[in-house]
Formats: sequence, structure tokens, C-alpha cells
Amino acid sequence: MRTSRAPPPLAAGRERPGGEAGSRGRASYGSRAADDGAGSRWRAPYGSRVGPPSLPAGRRGAGVAPVPGGRLRRASGRSMEDDAPVIYGLEFQARALTPQTAETDAIRFLVGTQSLKYDNQIHIIDFDDENNIINKNVLLHQVGEIWHISASPADRAVLATCYNHTLDGKVLTCAAVWKMPQESEPGSHESPDDAASAAHSLELLCHLDGAAHGSTACVAWEPTGDGKRVISLADNHLLLWDLQESSSQAVLAGSASLEGRGQLKFTSGRWSPHHSCTQVATASDTAIRGWDTRTMSQVYCIENAHGQLVRDVDFNPNKQYYLASCGDDCKVKFWDTRSPAAPVRTLEEHSHWVWSVRYNHSHDQLVLTGSSDSRVTLSNMVSISSEPFGHLVDDDDLSDQEERRPEEKSQEPPQDGVIATYEEHEDSVYAVEWSSADPWLFASLSYDGRLVINRVPRALKYHILL
Repeated sequence: MRTSRAPPPLAAGRERPGGEAGSRGRASYGSRAADDGAGSRWRAPYGSRVGPPSLPAGRRGAGVAPVPGGRLRRASGRSMEDDAPVIYGLEFQARALTPQTAETDAIRFLVGTQSLKYDNQIHIIDFDDENNIINKNVLLHQVGEIWHISASPADRAVLATCYNHTLDGKVLTCAAVWKMPQESEPGSHESPDDAASAAHSLELLCHLDGAAHGSTACVAWEPTGDGKRVISLADNHLLLWDLQESSSQAVLAGSASLEGRGQLKFTSGRWSPHHSCTQVATASDTAIRGWDTRTMSQVYCIENAHGQLVRDVDFNPNKQYYLASCGDDCKVKFWDTRSPAAPVRTLEEHSHWVWSVRYNHSHDQLVLTGSSDSRVTLSNMVSISSEPFGHLVDDDDLSDQEERRPEEKSQEPPQDGVIATYEEHEDSVYAVEWSSADPWLFASLSYDGRLVINRVPRALKYHILL
């Protein structure tokens, strides 16, 4: 049974840092502390790990170092000219994060909390890139602690959550599709007490009733289309759902099961944007499997993809056969599913379990990872990207001056490797996500409820663009 503990309660929606709840003041860089609502300051101990997995007690997370003034060391690989990160603190612990996929104009993320004692929440985080501030709104998710959250690619008001539910003395992780109220626009300015009393609740559209199949690990939406098809992973079952009647009814359209020795369970899954959206990749134990959603049959299998449990997978948005994976062996691996015998590249930059890996939606050489070592890494995997030699320019587009520089044309392509390591977190980083509206901005979430918004270093951004 999965459990979590809540930290000392803070005022609802209090930003950490940034002063009073709901204030629109600019969040300061690297602050550790947060008000507890009574004027005192709550400070998370260095190296604390309040939820699974855990490092030895008293051991400081790799890459996290105190410096004078109570600030975290600036992330390596970034210059002083880069914009400082913006940090937002949730009242409760959290591990569920998703960009609002259907929203392509505003930079918006959704965060789900985990609390055993209080009503859980979904925080709608709007980031004002021009003023470098966060606006937020909070919705109540009263059915249980949230383990996974995903947003519809077609309707920005619709989302799905996986949450704990107790039935006949047993705890199951269920899944449901919800609609956010129209009033839930970020930018609220109420005091903590007023915000709690005026908080809106989600509207239940339908349950993805997989209780008969076991606990649901995650829900993934079909990347394109009208947002009417989703998959859910319940124990060892892959379930395909059709959402009908304005998503108020979910009809099971197909299913597949893992077969083998032991208690096989899915840990994560991802819907491929390629092959007309007919393939899904799943992780279970140390293996990665591909499935055809038309026949619900297995199309490929990468046995022993990692030395330990595979935690996450993601598809390259521009190369149809390439995907990335990460796991408890502290490694990030890149695969060509046509040649599953060995990975095409491997990164070993983390010192603890790697929970999340994400390709950039526009520039697939940029890859994010988050780990229990409290670090977020940004890697430039240019050699296996869709533009291994950088942005290609036709000779007709070159000026006479540029044509007279043959030495520049012979420059070696950039090398693969970690571009920057971000060290603003003090707890296990369970999720990293790119913004759907800005390809140069991303968010990371650690178990202590700290959401950090960061940007790709300017030097790398201009190198890719120019």
C-alpha cells in the first residue's frame, strides 16, 4: 500500500518564497523556508526524504549544498546572465505534474497533491514570463491523494487523475476524468482563509472503472485528435477507453495483459505521436514493451532495458522509432525500437533513482530528467536527434560573406552530454515537464511540494536557433 505524509500545514496556496499567499510579487531565487501561517518559518531539513524512495538518514542529496544567506548554489552549466528560477511551494506534498497540453498560448501547469489528512488539491499554475511571476488557482480534489495527473490534448478544461481509494479495507488506485469549472482562472488574490472557503471542486465526468483489473498506475491521452481516447494501466492490464457523451461515459474498447511469472505490474506508459497514434509503450519491471492499439497486441519488447525497475518512458517527437527510458539503476537510456538489443546512448549523471524523462516537443535534442538525488538535468543529445548537425541551411540562403567562410562549414557537430544541472530542490524530484506554450521553459516537482520553473540556458537556446 502506498502512503505519504503531509508536511507541517501552510496556508493554502502559499508561495514559497514570495510572501503572502496569492501575492503577485516576484518569487525570489533559491529560498528554502516557508511561512506556516502563524508567522513562524518552517524549514525542510537538508537531505530530508519524506517519501519513498529514501536515502540514508542525514545524507544530503547529491548536488545540494548550503551557502551563506540560506540560498541554494546556482545550477551548474548556467551563466549568471541566465534568468533565475521561480519557485512555488504547495501546502502538501506532491508528485503529480502535467502541462496543460491544450493550452498553447499561456504557460500553464497542473499539480496534484498528496495528503492523507486533508482534502487534496489541484493547483493551476500560470507563469507570466514577461514579469517572471506566478499566478495560481486551487481546485479541490476530495476523493483521495493524487498519484498521477494528465491533461486532455483537445480540451483545456478536462484532465484525468489517478488517486487512492479505500474499498472494503483495501486501498486501490482508481482513475477518473474531470472537468475544471470555468471560474478556475489563475490570478486569485484572496487571503488564505478566503481562498479555502471559496475553493472550487472538480466536476466528475466519468470513472475509468478498472477496479476489477487492479490499481491504476497512470492514464495517457491519445496525443492528437479530439481527446476521446485514453489508455490506463491497471496492475498487469493495458486498457483502452473511448470517452463518449462529452466524456461523461467511458467505454472499454480494448485490453491486453502481461503474462509471465510473478506479479507483473505496469509502472508507466506513453502514447506514441507517430504511426498514426496506433502505438503505446509501457514499462513493467525491467522491460519496455510496445503495443498496437488496433489489435492490442505486442509489437516489440526490450527485455532487461534497465538493471532495475523502469520508472518512465518518452517518445522522441520527431523520430518515430526512438524513445528514452529511465529507472532505478540511475541511468537514462535511448533506444531504437527496431534494434532493441542495446541502447543507442546511455547517460549516467544521477546518483539515485531516475523517476522522469521528457523530450522537448520542438527540439528533440533537449532531454530533461528528474531523480531522487534532488537534481534535474538538461542534456543535449544532438547526435541522435532529428538535426544531428544542427539546423541545416540551404546554400541558396547563404550570403556571399557566409560562403567565403569554408572553415565554419567544417566545424564538428556539438557533442552529446549534460548542458546544465538544476539544484533548487531538496527532496526527490518525481516529475519534470516541458511547457506546451514555450519550448524553452520547463517545470520540476519534488515531493516536499516545491515546484520550480526554469529555462534552457540562453547560450544553448541561441546556438540551436542560430
